Amino acid sequence: MKPRAQMRMLSDGRRLHLHDGPIDLIVECFGVAGEIQSAYDAACARFVSILDELCAELKALRQQCHPDSDWPEGSTARRMFAAVLPFAGEYFITPMAAVAGAVAEDILATMTDAAHLSRAYVNDGGDIAIHLSEGEKFVVGMVERPNRPSLFGTLTISSDHLSRGIATSGWRGRSFSLGIADAVTVLADRAAVADAAATIIADAVDLPEHPAIVRAPACELAPDSDLGDRLVTQAVGALTQHEIEAAIQSGVRTAERLLRIGLIRACALNLCGETRLVGVADDKSISSAMHERSLVHA
Repeated sequence: MKPRAQMRMLSDGRRLHLHDGPIDLIVECFGVAGEIQSAYDAACARFVSILDELCAELKALRQQCHPDSDWPEGSTARRMFAAVLPFAGEYFITPMAAVAGAVAEDILATMTDAAHLSRAYVNDGGDIAIHLSEGEKFVVGMVERPNRPSLFGTLTISSDHLSRGIATSGWRGRSFSLGIADAVTVLADRAAVADAAATIIADAVDLPEHPAIVRAPACELAPDSDLGDRLVTQAVGALTQHEIEAAIQSGVRTAERLLRIGLIRACALNLCGETRLVGVADDKSISSAMHERSLVHA
């Protein structure tokens, strides 16, 4: 029998933890106590079926998306497909590139449909869907290395800004990457779109065929990977300052293009301690604060 999804309040009494297989969510709502409880009840009721729904269409969701591909059936799967479709004409991408953001979106939508909340977020391993009512804001920290978190900047997202999704991708994260970015954090109108865009931009931060970069076919590391035999980054050796800059600028060009066509709102790219921002300076409702690096303990 398939184990039941795990759902519990964390020790702080404010945040809800939802876990089922590869899906691991931290959820927090703000508002009147009764509304918060209604939102959490709705989130739990929806969560128990999400993984089974995705598994039922997993074969199709692992296939490369094309502009003429058939749409999936499930609501989360359709969010995934809609998020990657704008990238499909130019880049290799599968709906799985947006799975974490789409799950976060689905749970958040369930909560806001069920309750009146001033603020809320659903964090799926760093891919975050947010809700803000008028006059509210969130401050979001950005880390440069998921395996050794250190804060390299913050983003303040206010209610008058259109961004409602945040996602981070890089070769050190949970998923495979074709590039060498330590972290690429993207703001977009939706979490699933931010998730897909972060994947594309992180892949672009690269130095093809560089001898200090260790790569392996994705299928050798995970036989069911949606990346097939594409080479994914396993280690990044010493790079010169010129090489670091060249790799980051490759990602910056991709981020700037996605910004111009309206797919993202802002982006922070980090490699070997160097950070570049795209779309932040001209946007007064997003503020960035760069910090000296200090270890953040969970």
